[in-house]
Amino acid sequence: MSTMLKVENLVTSLQPGSPAQVDIVRDVSFALGPGQILGVVGESGSGKSMMAYSLIDLLDRKIAITGGRVMFQGADLTEATPAQMRHLRGNRIAMIFQDPMVALNPVLTIGEQMVEAIQAHRRMSKRKAEALAIETLARVGIPSPESRMSAYAHEFSGGMRQRVVIAIAFLNEPDLIIADEATTALDVTIQSQIIAEIQGLAEETGAAILWITHDLSLLSGFADAVMVMYAGQVIEIAPAETLFAAPRHPYTAALMRAVPVAGRARLENLDGVPPSLAALPPGCAFAPRCPRAQPRCSEQVPPFEGDTALGWRCFYPLEDDR
Repeated sequence: MSTMLKVENLVTSLQPGSPAQVDIVRDVSFALGPGQILGVVGESGSGKSMMAYSLIDLLDRKIAITGGRVMFQGADLTEATPAQMRHLRGNRIAMIFQDPMVALNPVLTIGEQMVEAIQAHRRMSKRKAEALAIETLARVGIPSPESRMSAYAHEFSGGMRQRVVIAIAFLNEPDLIIADEATTALDVTIQSQIIAEIQGLAEETGAAILWITHDLSLLSGFADAVMVMYAGQVIEIAPAETLFAAPRHPYTAALMRAVPVAGRARLENLDGVPPSLAALPPGCAFAPRCPRAQPRCSEQVPPFEGDTALGWRCFYPLEDDR
């Protein structure tokens, strides 16, 4: 499989260059090919969203990439100018945000926003842009798309608003779509429909998808590979089938034991909380919560064993007992 996106040793820092610098994305590497769906999972504060925002330079002024490369179709995005990034965002790379009420402009109609998104990147008449917008709304299951073009965001239900956000993401047929908790606020039925729609559109257009979520069970049904993050680092990555059958990192296994499964008598809690990135413990960041931790774990940082397709960061990984 060819590589569309290759992230190499990415480091993103808060207040870079100052005595108070804190690395909030730490040495992240992965690769994503056309049509592939890579799920990114971890507890809140694990660095998932910050890693995604780093890829397309949607960072606060006090935050910057301080190491590594983001190779997109052969070009290093860490060296791109602001103008080049504006050309890529919404065009070759699109993002689906968690909250559609934040992503959509409340004072513009849906049609106005979609036409603007098209004309910002294509030389197309307003009439043709409106036709494309209507067609895309229909593809994501919006009923009577012609009439909904003149509606405002508050006139849609939560599920319909999220469909509109997805439609906007697919308008310019991007090569990469980043979905940040795209279905978290939706009920299970709507969630399943939207995931199916995104899968179908990705298969139709060949777009790669980086799907960020805190729900590990959600990824089991559609992700090709899964990347687990903790304290700003990748601690495990594997093909989805491999990871769900035999997780190697204790943190991944603990997340899986906390997922409701038919026939499981009780769920297991993962004791403790993720560490502050400003005050990481020595050694492995997960060691204070890990039931398998040995003295070595609190003294040395475990190296990443493997590659961007299959690997883990642990001195004492679980056995593959399949």
